[in-house]
This record gives sequence, C-alpha cells and structure tokens, in this order.
Amino acid sequence: MKIAFQMDPIGAVDINADSSFRLAEEAQTRGHDLFFYTPDHLAYQEGRITARGQDLSVRRVQGDHAMLGDMREVDLADFDVIWLRQDPPFDMHYITSTHLLDRLKGQAFVVNDPFWVRNSPEKLLVLDFPDLTPPTTIARDLETIKAFKARHGDVILKPLYGNGGAGVFRLDTNDRNLTSLHELFTGFSREPLIVQKFLPDVSNGDKRVILVDGDPIGAINRVPAPGETRSNMHVGGRPEKIGLTSRDQEICEKIGQRLKEMGQVFVGIDVIGDYLTEINVTSPTGIQELERFDGINVAGRIWDVIEAKLA
Repeated sequence: MKIAFQMDPIGAVDINADSSFRLAEEAQTRGHDLFFYTPDHLAYQEGRITARGQDLSVRRVQGDHAMLGDMREVDLADFDVIWLRQDPPFDMHYITSTHLLDRLKGQAFVVNDPFWVRNSPEKLLVLDFPDLTPPTTIARDLETIKAFKARHGDVILKPLYGNGGAGVFRLDTNDRNLTSLHELFTGFSREPLIVQKFLPDVSNGDKRVILVDGDPIGAINRVPAPGETRSNMHVGGRPEKIGLTSRDQEICEKIGQRLKEMGQVFVGIDVIGDYLTEINVTSPTGIQELERFDGINVAGRIWDVIEAKLA
C-alpha cells in the first residue's frame, strides 16, 4: 500500500518513544511505501487534496532515522492510507486540516477518521460518559468556576484544548490564585477552561490505556515526578508496567463500540483511579512503552486492523 504520514517534522522525533515512528517502521516492515509531509503543506487545489512532501524510509538509528527523498507534490487521493498524526494544540490550523482530509472520504482511508477527530476533542468526548468521569465544569465565566471550586475544594484547572500537561494547575482548598490564573488564561485566549475535582489517586499514576478499533490491548502507568501533579511524560512522568483492572475493562466496554463506529482505530484513554479523564484521538502516544512492557506488537495490531478494513 501507499501510506502518507501527516505529522510534525520527523527528524526531531525520539525513535524510542514516538508512536508515529513506530507505525511507520511497522508499515515499512510489511512492504508498504511511505510518504511524509507536515500539515502546513496540505492544500486544496481546485477540487484536489494535495500535499508537498517527501518519500520516506526509516531505520532505528537516532539522528539518522529518516531517509527523505526530494520534495514533491502528490494527490492524496492516490494513497491507500493517510495518518493524521500531528500533535495538538487543537486549534483552527488543526481543525482546518481535518476539514481538508475529510474531503478524501471514499478515496483514501484516513486514520483516525478526521470528521470524528474534529468533533471529539480529548476533554469533550468524555462528557458523553458522565458516570465514568470525575465532577467537571467547562466555563469561561469566573463566577461559575469559583462556584465549582467552592463545592469541591481541591480542583485541577487547565486549558480546554491544552496538551502535554501544559497549563495544568492544582488549586487546593488553601489556594488564592484562581482569579489571577483566570485573568492570565483569558488574557491570551478566548477558549473556555476546564476544571475538575482533584483525584488523589493521581499520586499512584495516570494510566494510559490503548484501544485498537475499540478493544483495549494494554496499559502503561505514568507516575508523576516527586512534587509534581502532572504525570505526562513530556514533563517528567515515569512510565511503568501495569495491567488492566476490572474498572478499566468496564470503562473500555462502555466506550469501545462508540470509538469503533466513529472510525477511531488508535485511541489512548487516560484513567486516574476509577475515573476516565480523557479520550485521546488526535495523536495518541504510548505504543513503544506498551510494546516493551508487555512484549506485544501494538503497531502490528493496528496495521492488522487497517489492512483488514481495506482488504
């Protein structure tokens, strides 16, 4: 097959952690042809969806891991699979790319389905499952946020469309910074904020469960660094081997069929204690860590699903 990766610059990735690199490596092993482009080179041209990029081959040599051909323009309708893999932020640049890729429906298989990626931001899709999530409020209005904090005392405040742990604040019962943080966030963004009841279980880790075509295949635990609330590996969280609990299975059973129907082949959900906190569909991570901990070929399972859908 002909496979295109829409992603951030591949030369900068960590080959021992990056999930897009691992997906490309597995595709190459299976004999597929690879093409790479960044989202700023995606275009609509008089009825065609095109991209300017380079033929790609990969190898597991950090710093010399991506061999790229000459820059050329391609018609994306000529490809079998297109991976939507650039990292958030989930801004209008990201949203526009999903609109353009959505026009390839029936011509190329885009993973994950861009219509539902656009309509299922990580912190909003979970609102469809209130029995699985901690108490949550989404608002820009300060008085609404203050009222939530008054009810729950110890809370987490963060940007609704943030990623990688950026801008995440814990405000405990003694904190006096809510108004200042609200001024800070609303001063540079028109977006709402999300505030959730703080879950003490985060000290034991924030579990990333990976689902392939709606089915859970394993999990890794991300433990915050000492003195840190955030468990994201971008900010020093430590990955650990962990299994799936009965509660994890219950959560996956309740959301799995929905994800499958939405064409979300590769999804990473975040679970703290007994609560689902995020459903990551834009550019989930965790493949390589899970492969090392559990000794399974996660990328292979993802490609098995895609190849079966296209067979």
